[in-house]
Amino acid sequence: MTVDRRTVLRTTVKLAALASAGGLLTACGDTGRRRADPGSFAVRPGPVDPSGTVDPAWPADEGPASPAPTASAPPSDGPVPDGSAARAAAAASAPPVPPVLPPLAAGTPFEVAYGPRTGRNVALTCHGSGDPALATALLETAEKRGVGLTVMVVGSWLDQQPQMARRILDGGHELGNHTQNHQNISAMSPDRARDEIAQCAERLQRLTGSIGRWFRPSAAQYATPMVREQARAVGYEHVLAFDVDPRDYADPTAAELQRRVLNSVRGGSVVALHMGHRCTVDALPGILDGLAKAGLTPVTASRLCA
Repeated sequence: MTVDRRTVLRTTVKLAALASAGGLLTACGDTGRRRADPGSFAVRPGPVDPSGTVDPAWPADEGPASPAPTASAPPSDGPVPDGSAARAAAAASAPPVPPVLPPLAAGTPFEVAYGPRTGRNVALTCHGSGDPALATALLETAEKRGVGLTVMVVGSWLDQQPQMARRILDGGHELGNHTQNHQNISAMSPDRARDEIAQCAERLQRLTGSIGRWFRPSAAQYATPMVREQARAVGYEHVLAFDVDPRDYADPTAAELQRRVLNSVRGGSVVALHMGHRCTVDALPGILDGLAKAGLTPVTASRLCA
């Protein structure tokens, strides 16, 4: 009987200890096996990746899931994104990195119509608007030859084709401001002119992280004193004019456009071309060939003035 009494006592102690341990687990909540329930992340979040998204791979399943506590938000019916997808989403929403531009040479004037005449560089600049397929074809033609263009973009075009801003920069080209709506800025009031410049600058800043270095007045070769003042007020340190205007916007033949450019260009020239015109796309290979034969190298406007 003595042995039986000690056995009973030991058994009673063990049962009491197990009951106590069970109560402790219930009070803490066993959330280590609830990966299948998105609501459990609100109770015990796992490691967080840089995007702030919980990695659903933590913790590993260890067996049948215990009942999950009620979460403040209902569980999602969709799949939980994995870490790589979350990182890609974070990268897409990150602020754009502004382009790095070379410093300009000392003494570069506020308004640049052409670069150093003693050099052999020229700048091919483009009015940025029109059919994005033609714009892309022009960029690709230049890129195949290792040429960087300077695209003076219209803000309303960026509203319709925002992807073109990064496409231009990613191709090694340069972006500048050519007003929001491409109207006759010289005839506007100062406030309206400043607004035209500022609206396009805002688009550039939002899409690329920079307002760009250059402003070019719309419907004008040169900026009036009033337009210069408003460009400065928005934050532009330089206006980009031009000295060669082959009028490709009138859609001449490719051969005629080539002749107009090559007959007028010389060292330091800034050529005004337009995206969105088939003749410009067709003429560009011949223009580049002619420049090479003349010993001239096409560069961006910033490189021209560096």
